[in-house]
Amino acid sequence: QVQVLESGGGLVQPGGSLRLSCAASGNIHRIDSVAWFSRAPGKQRELVARISENGRTDYADSVTGRFTISRDASNNSAYLQMSNLRPEDTAVYYCRIAGWYISRPNYQTNFDSWGQGTQVTVAS
Repeated sequence: QVQVLESGGGLVQPGGSLRLSCAASGNIHRIDSVAWFSRAPGKQRELVARISENGRTDYADSVTGRFTISRDASNNSAYLQMSNLRPEDTAVYYCRIAGWYISRPNYQTNFDSWGQGTQVTVAS
């Protein structure tokens, strides 16, 4: 009932920037939190950044000062601004959105949905 779609990945040179976007579609009532994860080749998925409903943000140590997570409640979207990218940032990036959607009149159901991932490659 709720789908999450990421976009904005691609190939960038070291030191460059990318902006990932993530949008939830469906009869959204409220978004509680948004998080970005990464999965590098041969590694487990790791939390990169998250933002709560009240705007509190948390970042992995490896991206602090380089990445910025933000959200736009008006269109159920979130973003990950990635700057000063490094080859070790190469990974598939996934967006996870949790919240509530209107499942029937006057009734909300919680959801926790993942996007399909977008590839980010940092190379010369």
